[in-house]
Amino acid sequence: MDEDNLNIEIRKFLKKVGITSQREIEKFIRKSFANGNIKEGQSIEISMNLSSENNELSHLIKETINIK
Repeated sequence: MDEDNLNIEIRKFLKKVGITSQREIEKFIRKSFANGNIKEGQSIEISMNLSSENNELSHLIKETINIK
């Protein structure tokens, strides 16, 4: 296996995930804030599940985002 190529491919995937995820989270928070569903001082729970096509890989990440 070409380790350099593997590293590059994983980094490309993570860059796409990171950028699109940030945009979607920001869009959700701005819309919720504008609609009055969340306010300053509140927080929201978000999660992301990393999985493979055959479901042998499953990794859940949960985090709280504080709205200031």
